[in-house]
Amino acid sequence: MRPHLSRVPGVLGEIARRRAEEVVPYPLPPAPEAVPSFREALLQPGLSVIAEVKKSSPSEGAIRALDPAAAAQAYQRGGARALSVLTEPHYFGGSLEDLLRVRQAVDLPLLRKDFVVDPFMLQEARAYGASAVLLIVAVLGELTGVYLEEARRLGLDALVEVHTERELELALEAGAEMVGINNRNLTTLQIDLTAAPRLGRLAREAGFGGVLVAESGYSRREELKPLEGLFDAVLIGTSLMKSPDLEEALRALVDLNGDLSSPPDAHSPRRTC
Repeated sequence: MRPHLSRVPGVLGEIARRRAEEVVPYPLPPAPEAVPSFREALLQPGLSVIAEVKKSSPSEGAIRALDPAAAAQAYQRGGARALSVLTEPHYFGGSLEDLLRVRQAVDLPLLRKDFVVDPFMLQEARAYGASAVLLIVAVLGELTGVYLEEARRLGLDALVEVHTERELELALEAGAEMVGINNRNLTTLQIDLTAAPRLGRLAREAGFGGVLVAESGYSRREELKPLEGLFDAVLIGTSLMKSPDLEEALRALVDLNGDLSSPPDAHSPRRTC
């Protein structure tokens, strides 16, 4: 049940194929009995922030050395409603140990951010305390639905990531309840901040009533305005990680007093699915 990774181009293909070579099942620690719901956290009123813990990236190189637990606690104080934790080691400097340390440090729901290419990676996510996993349609293709069902079987939420109209169609056909729209083209690593609003509107026009998450490229509060009333959440990583004070950087992006916490307008009622 592995995707055909030879067809995945660019940097994304390189990462996915390397991850596939490394998957060797091993005895896992007992999974936590219960973890907070990722989806429900994002359905709170206003635009929820998923703050990301990562040390490096293919586009930026090394970003910062950090203590994942301390970073997570700073984000929690700053108002994050959920956290994304990178566990890919070669390009992002992450690990499952980072995920476990964050799980032990905060009570927020956690997304295991990685390049899932084997069902065993879903089991790992559950064992190390994740509430949700990332499923990238550009990697999984027609197998997206199969991985989605396996994640549900394990009690995991799944953020199904897309970047193109065709990938959005596949995500909706697979029955995704949470769709992440990445402004970054994972083949070229280029950012286009118009991608998320454009595809988000297409998703809503197609009748998608689930959770919408905008991903990548956000560094200023004004960039979040086009997301209001359309998206439920935004995932922010690099711009926060570059800041010396994570808590204050998060507070500067999201006005906890209400600017970005106003209820969605009548065009986009709060969804409950």
